[in-house]
Amino acid sequence: METGDVTRRRIADLAWPIVLANAAVPLLGLVDTAVIGNLGGIADLGGIALGALVFSFVYWSFGFLRMGTTGFTAQASGAGDTAEVRATVGRALLLAAATGTVLIALQLPIAWVALGLLGATPDVETLTRAYFDIRIWGAPATLGTFAVLGTLVGLGRTRQLLVTQVVLNGLNIGLDVVFAGVLRWGVEGIALGTVIAEWTTLAFALFLLRDVLRDTHADDEPFWPWPRILDRSKARHTIGANADIMVRTLFLLMGFGWFTNQGARFGTEILAANHILLQLVTMSAYLLDGFAHATEVLVGRAVGVGRIAMFDQVVRAATELAALTSVLLAATVLFLGPLAITALTDLDPVRAIATECLPLAAIYVLVSFAAFQLDGIFIGATGTRDMRNASVISLAGFLVASWILVPRAANLGLWVAFILYVVARALSLGVRYPKLRRSRAGAVTTG
Repeated sequence: METGDVTRRRIADLAWPIVLANAAVPLLGLVDTAVIGNLGGIADLGGIALGALVFSFVYWSFGFLRMGTTGFTAQASGAGDTAEVRATVGRALLLAAATGTVLIALQLPIAWVALGLLGATPDVETLTRAYFDIRIWGAPATLGTFAVLGTLVGLGRTRQLLVTQVVLNGLNIGLDVVFAGVLRWGVEGIALGTVIAEWTTLAFALFLLRDVLRDTHADDEPFWPWPRILDRSKARHTIGANADIMVRTLFLLMGFGWFTNQGARFGTEILAANHILLQLVTMSAYLLDGFAHATEVLVGRAVGVGRIAMFDQVVRAATELAALTSVLLAATVLFLGPLAITALTDLDPVRAIATECLPLAAIYVLVSFAAFQLDGIFIGATGTRDMRNASVISLAGFLVASWILVPRAANLGLWVAFILYVVARALSLGVRYPKLRRSRAGAVTTG
């Protein structure tokens, strides 16, 4: 791809399938919330909220299987090394299988630690544990799908990514409605529908990936180049970068976990209200992530092909599009949020609390794009150490802000601290961006 090809239209062409694919992810959370929020009680809604949080920690902790795979794949693709593309996904799939198996083997201590830290009421804890005991069996499938999705993003095959996500979330939503809504299996039905969808999607994704890799097989090496896959130096480099991303993700999840846990300490009604608002925030985040993913692909290719001018064009154009989108999304949350809250629950106390905090949720959406875009830049350029360090700094800032604001303004103070947290994420990466660009510019040309 030439430097002149990096236009806003090119970025939008890459981003729109990702935006649609990502929209299906929080849509699943919205459907789950709507089914339980209207057919169950506050405890059921709290069980779903905490159960989803547990698996955010469990799965997002291994998000490097998606993010790391994207960066390495994009750079190998930009350099025209198709064998390394296949080796990258081979290493990721092996790691996903091993990690998923370990998670199943350690499910009892994981559940014990998670539930002990969350501090929920006994009825909510019982429902959360029922959800966990079923959902954990989808771990190898979910992590394997992460590796496939990372490869598709890194290759710029965003339409295939869209198809995969539609299969996953369409099947998941359908099964959840049947199991929890029609059959009234409640929280257990939500978990079972998700597990079935996860394993079905992995089989579909692997079939799709095989065709994509065959199309790009332009070298004389075997389809699975095992000497490359098992190469120790490349494995160490991959593990080091992935470890940085894992630490970064863990600290990010600690921030969201702290937010949810603080809400839970205010009572079940505030926990449920914050969960509903987080569905709106998450929907906006997934939409903005479309531009971040496009940035990952094009920044990675710029590094791989050796063009700093292309690097700069990607950063500028993608950030402009993301900023405009964040304004539109924040306005949507602010003005249509009351309708969404009404649709998601019929519990009047929960509606009142969520409506009071809605403007703060809209502000969070407005300012969040910078953190997402910088994540995309650093992932594409594999600047993983800076991502790790920034996550530690921003979490520390969030905890300090919470310590100051929560005693003074309760849940409203928690939301203000949450906004400051996403701003701190952007600032802590932004101060490292000039050094990242200089380091990549030293290895590429100006053409």
